[in-house]
Formats: sequence, structure tokens, C-alpha cells
Amino acid sequence: MKSLFRTLMLAVLALPAFAQDDVTIQPASQGSYDSVRSQYIQSFPDHFFLWPVLKQRRLDFEMGSLANKDYTLKYRSNKPYAFGLGMYIFELGIELAFSVPLDEQNKRIYGESDASDLQLNIIGKRWGIDAFVQKYRGFYIEDPNMNIPSNTPYPQRSDITTRNTGVSVNYTFNNKKFSFRSAYNFADRQLRSAGSFLLVASLSSFQASGDSAILGSAYAAEFKDDARIKRMQVTTLGLAPGYTYSIIYKGFFLNGTLAIGPAHNWLGSTLEGGKDRNDIRFNAYITARIGVGYNGDRFFGGMGFNSQNRSAKFDDVQLVSTSGTFKILIGYRFREFGILKKRISDLPKELTR
Repeated sequence: MKSLFRTLMLAVLALPAFAQDDVTIQPASQGSYDSVRSQYIQSFPDHFFLWPVLKQRRLDFEMGSLANKDYTLKYRSNKPYAFGLGMYIFELGIELAFSVPLDEQNKRIYGESDASDLQLNIIGKRWGIDAFVQKYRGFYIEDPNMNIPSNTPYPQRSDITTRNTGVSVNYTFNNKKFSFRSAYNFADRQLRSAGSFLLVASLSSFQASGDSAILGSAYAAEFKDDARIKRMQVTTLGLAPGYTYSIIYKGFFLNGTLAIGPAHNWLGSTLEGGKDRNDIRFNAYITARIGVGYNGDRFFGGMGFNSQNRSAKFDDVQLVSTSGTFKILIGYRFREFGILKKRISDLPKELTR
């Protein structure tokens, strides 16, 4: 399974190479293409951008009973917000943020999650790619049968660890009139309302494990033998068509994006006692983005949220894993000068001089 995952990952990662071809090899009708695009999209090739940013990333999961559709346990990470600085320089967007410490009251009620979260987001005119490696430890539990009084700690599992790795690639069909970058990294400015059909391909692997059963004997009535699961893993290959649209009014924008499609899941689990189980299932893959803010000639800012949702059914439990990022930023565009006028492709030549 691991060798298959690596092979598929390399195949999906190879797709952005075609994006570079689209940028550098221009057809004879490129002048017409640029003329239409300039009416809808403004680029800033001679500017660099700076912005402070506040963000929160989460990696949560839910365990739903297949026997009782109304019963779902929610495992939530208590990941603090991070504050930092972002920049768009040499046609490359970079963000560096550091966690804001949680107060003691928050940690007492929800516990504390340790996390390493590395993400790469590249958004071009046609192609976009998101690659991620996430590891979270420590969760609190929302149980629909438990009424937690105010100021009372939730049930906590500091031993549960989740790992999430993968890559997703999307293609924007109407790239003449619509820019993803305008709403999410502000490299462009959308001048008129427009939208586009999308195609998203994703390959990811999610794993949750604990020192003891993730559910435990207390939940055997709802989850039967799956209450003894100590480790569960889902490797997902998904392909989802979707649509995105941006409403523009005097520089303000509202973008919504949704893609839904089938997913092929390779399932693996280990019960207490060491028994391993493997299976193959089909289910749904969902990805969504929301962006709102202002994008002017110089100033820009806004809020953005993106989420990837994967669902997989074991024998008696449905696992839903969700990876999401929320951020707020405000920035300013400066005229390039000196070495800042170079592009990322020019830097190796400059360094060897």
C-alpha cells in the first residue's frame, strides 16, 4: 500500500509541470487571451506585497455510528491561533507565523494540542496545488449524550495522534475571466464578477491512533467491534468537479468554491490485541473555500477559510476527517526596486555572478 501511495503521489505531483508549459509556451492567439483577461483581471508584475496575518489550522475527525445515524463523537484539536508576516516577492508567496499561547482557562477546558503543520500552496492562472504534512496530538471530545456544564472540562484524550499527508491539484477552466489568486493570495485583482468550473484531483492519507482504543468499551453498544479500534488509516484518491464564483463590488469581493466527487478509499485498522483489518471502499470527497475582503490597487485584506473533508465507512463506524485553515490578513503593495525586480527563475543567475 505504501509503495502504491508513493507512486500515485508522484503522478499527481507531476501535473504542475503542465502548468509551467501553459505559462511559458504561448499560442498565436495569446494577444486575444490577454485582451480579454485584462478586462476582468489586473496583475501586479512590478510590485511586491507585505501583510501581517492571523491564522488557525485544524485537523479534526468524527466517529459516527452506522447503527445509530444520529450518534457521532467529535474529536476536536485545541490548536491556538498563529500570528506572523507574509510577503509576495519574486512571484512567490511566503508566510511565517508563530503560535499565540493559550490561556490556562482554555487549556483546562479543552486540553492542549501539539501540532506540526507544513503546507505548500501554489496558485497559478490555470493550475493550483496544495501539499501538506500534518501531525496533531491531543484532542477533546464532543459527545451528543453528554451535557457539559459551563466552565467544565470536556473529556480529553492527550494520547490520540493524527497524521495527514497529501497533495491536491486543481484546474481552472475559465482562466480568461476568473482568478483564484485574486481572492486567496492577492497576486491579482478581480475587476468584474466572474466564475469558473473546476476539476480537483486529490491524493491523501489520514491516520488516527491512540495508546488505547479510540472509542473504548463505553461505546460498544453504538459502535460494536469497531469500539476496539486502536489505529485506523484511510488512503484516499479523489476526483471532484466543482465551481467557483467571485462577486465584485467597488473592490470588495466574496468568493465561494465547492467541489464534490467520488473517492476510492484503502482502509486499514488495528484492534486492541493486535488484529489487523484491511478493506477497499468508495465514498465522497469534498473541498470548499470561502473568501471575503477588499482588493484595491494598493491596499488589500480579508478573511479566508478552506476545508477538505473525507469520509470512509468501516464495519460499524463512519470516519470523517476534516483539515481546515482560517486566516485574516491586511496588506500593502510596494513598487519593486533593485533585486526585487528579479523573478525566482533569475535568482540562480544572480547568485553565480
